Amino acid sequence: MCLRGVALALQSYLVLTAAMYMDLGELEERCIIQDIPEEMLVTGYFLLEPWDLKAASNSPHLGVTVTVHDPDHEILMSKRYGKYSKFTFTPHTAGQHVFCFQTNSTSFSVFSVERLKLHLDIQIGEHALDRSAERTKDNLQSVENSLSHLIDQMIYITRQQEHQREKEEMFRQISEDTNSSVLWWAMVQTSILLSVGYWQMKRLKDFFISKKLV
Repeated sequence: MCLRGVALALQSYLVLTAAMYMDLGELEERCIIQDIPEEMLVTGYFLLEPWDLKAASNSPHLGVTVTVHDPDHEILMSKRYGKYSKFTFTPHTAGQHVFCFQTNSTSFSVFSVERLKLHLDIQIGEHALDRSAERTKDNLQSVENSLSHLIDQMIYITRQQEHQREKEEMFRQISEDTNSSVLWWAMVQTSILLSVGYWQMKRLKDFFISKKLV
């Protein structure tokens, strides 16, 4: 029991999820941005429900369309779901991915619904946490599942750090190239000014000599 408690505590500390909710209207699209390393399994859970819970039982056909764009603005996935479901995908390019959610109905009034609340939970890692493990009677299996999830999250942290180091290296290289260009341009300007000044002094001296002023 002690080991299980430690594992669950670590799990709650290290779990990397984006849990939130957003307000949606008729055919309204809302998007969020998530920075994701490459080759990492992404699992999203969502629940769509009216703000007025009394209308929930009268809206069985409401749903949402999920569209995911990669950093190159290409569509990774686009699929229509019901009121609650999950989606998964594995990006092949690291960077900022855009998640867009849109209601698929233009007849909210038919269901006595004005606005919808979308509960969203995005998990990043090789294996999403098995939610049924919390209900199992086998404590050892639950601990094993939790530890496996922690290992996956550590892998995610490592890859995220590598991704950030690559971005920092790219920005550092850009800064060095910019500073180098500015330095060379300053040297060129200085050379041009010195050359023009020397040429003007020589022309002025030749003029004075030709006029026998010196």
